[in-house]
Amino acid sequence: MSDDQTSSGLAAMEPLARGETSVWLRQPGRGVVADEAPISLEEVTEARARFVRFEPVLHALFPTDGWEGQIRSELIDYPATPNLLVKCDHALPMAGSVKARGGVYELLCYVEDLALRRGLLAPGQPLEALLSPASLAVLGASRVVVASTGNLGFAIGRVARAFGLQAQIHMSHDAKTWKKDRLKAIGATVVEHASDYTGAVARARLAAEAKGAYFIDDEDSRRLFVGYAAAAAELASQVSARGLEIGAGSPLIVYLPCGVGGAPGGITAGLKQIYGEHVLAVFVEPVASACVFAALAVGGGAPVSVYDFGLRNDTIADGLAVPSASPFVLQAIGRNIDAVVAVTDQAMVRWVRRAWAEAGLRLEPSGASGFAALAPFIDQARTAGLITDDARPVHVVWTTGGSMLPEAEFSALLATD
Repeated sequence: MSDDQTSSGLAAMEPLARGETSVWLRQPGRGVVADEAPISLEEVTEARARFVRFEPVLHALFPTDGWEGQIRSELIDYPATPNLLVKCDHALPMAGSVKARGGVYELLCYVEDLALRRGLLAPGQPLEALLSPASLAVLGASRVVVASTGNLGFAIGRVARAFGLQAQIHMSHDAKTWKKDRLKAIGATVVEHASDYTGAVARARLAAEAKGAYFIDDEDSRRLFVGYAAAAAELASQVSARGLEIGAGSPLIVYLPCGVGGAPGGITAGLKQIYGEHVLAVFVEPVASACVFAALAVGGGAPVSVYDFGLRNDTIADGLAVPSASPFVLQAIGRNIDAVVAVTDQAMVRWVRRAWAEAGLRLEPSGASGFAALAPFIDQARTAGLITDDARPVHVVWTTGGSMLPEAEFSALLATD
């Protein structure tokens, strides 16, 4: 990094130490070294096809009225706010979060690969064969392991158990009790750690190696990344169906909640394939856990710990409570992250209340984070000339987490000052 970049990055970090919102903007033409094409179109096409193949199986495992097994969410207008759309991944089936995309995709890859290796499926055979008693018995002898602050473990644990797989979920101290209790109730093994997310991942990786289990690595997984990237085409088709044209004068600006970076990174990779420079990817993190912010602002694009900058990684947004970003994500997509906005817990909770009152959206704080980033980003982007006065941007807030919140948990959020 140049001296100017270092100075600018340190200045952007200063408000975080005071617990205040801050915005980092990528300087055009500058950034970390990253692959120009971190994933191929063929990989994304294969992911979309696999999701389609699994639709009848997922519908059988989770027989919800009106759902046919599609991992797909609505794109809706936010009331009385022109050009503000909401991608409603908080309402995704099975998981109630974006983790139904990347995390579950990797699980589906594993299940299909295992079935082909064990002769449960022939190539090209319909996947409903996985639901036979003989197949479920074989799957029941296999184990998957994952570490999580909450939503990833909840998603993978629910779907793995539906397939009969043994599931061991390593939860960091940030994970909500209700998510752990629901996993235990369906027979998943929940291993609780007093450590943060990074520590839970390290312990989960060791446990998987010791047991010969399949480890779903949120820090370093191409399959996870590709599963998230497949969501970009879904959004693009929904934007097109509205008659919205994305281009130089009407950029698409997408606000993506960010923990370790897998979900926003994969979605960004997919959107950049479709829209190129006409889409702006805005990652949104809690002030106390601004790990991608720190990596890009002062880390030269390499992971750094938020603890080294006086941040505590202590946030109400459990799904985003991560002290150090994924090296894989930073290498794959770091140069194409257009902005990072670090928002306060108070702002996220205010938007939980506001999104419920104004739009009937039932969100966790992490799911509401994108709304909290709108005003700070737009102000900074206009000042920097990233959004011109004559531009007609289309803003999309990507929500995640909340529809499966117990009533008592949600009511407590609404009552929080």
